[in-house]
Amino acid sequence: MRMNFADFATFIAVARHRSFRAAGDELGLSSSAISHAIKQLEQRLKIRLFNRTTRSVSLTEAGSNLYERLRPAFDEINTMLDEVNCFRDTPMGTLKINAARQATRLFLMPLVTGFVRQYPDLKVEITTDDSLTNIVQQEFDAGVRLSAIVEKDMIAVPLGPPVKLSVVATPEYFAQYGKPAHPRELVNHQCVVFRFPSGRPYHWEFEGPEGRLEVATSGNIVLDDMDAGLDAVLMGAGVGFLFYDQVKSYLQSGQLVSVLEEWLPERPGFQLYYPNRQYMSCGLRAFLDYIKAPDNQINP
Repeated sequence: MRMNFADFATFIAVARHRSFRAAGDELGLSSSAISHAIKQLEQRLKIRLFNRTTRSVSLTEAGSNLYERLRPAFDEINTMLDEVNCFRDTPMGTLKINAARQATRLFLMPLVTGFVRQYPDLKVEITTDDSLTNIVQQEFDAGVRLSAIVEKDMIAVPLGPPVKLSVVATPEYFAQYGKPAHPRELVNHQCVVFRFPSGRPYHWEFEGPEGRLEVATSGNIVLDDMDAGLDAVLMGAGVGFLFYDQVKSYLQSGQLVSVLEEWLPERPGFQLYYPNRQYMSCGLRAFLDYIKAPDNQINP
């Protein structure tokens, strides 16, 4: 019984994604081609590797056992191939990053667009996600989060300058309802509330003469996207708690007004983080070198 590397590479991709379509996207093949390849592999092995329904793909017991035995070997092969890749003048491959949405928009995208111009054979896949994703389990090369929530066992490098949050609303809103003079007065205002993917609302955090303070704001609009929150604030829905970099142009134009600035000092900014392990992919190594270069530093 003769097998080749491509047979098992297809099997590994389907097993990892639990999807013919996603495996096809990874390998550059159609779903039908992936399905046909798996069917042929099962016929040659004379054993079913996957259970298939119209909605899902799952490993059989035999398939699961084969996957667990093959995966370390394939990981090692991919590592060796990537080590060879690092000797090329222009490395190739895919760099997968999981990043908070505002970090992507404000800091990551300007870096990535310049990076792929310098390394045209590298593809960068960015998944925007405000939850606390385990980048190791989800097989990302790196993540981007605020410094305060990066796990301590990760290696982290600054991606941009310190960040500052702003409490803002339209001039018309403050003219009608007044400006809060203290963070606790926000409970008397309509606030546009940000909700984490877990469903937990974000409590607005302040720091001032009384030390650290959290305020559980409330309002008629609850969103899980800060850009949508900015839109709601601009439409007069209430008070928003947003990154200064999101709102600075609107503050300069007078469309928004900022309050409680003395309660909102700068905080450590976003960091690119990755697992503390012996081997680092060639794409990630190139990206780290790129963002550390003085000409590519993002300044306030």
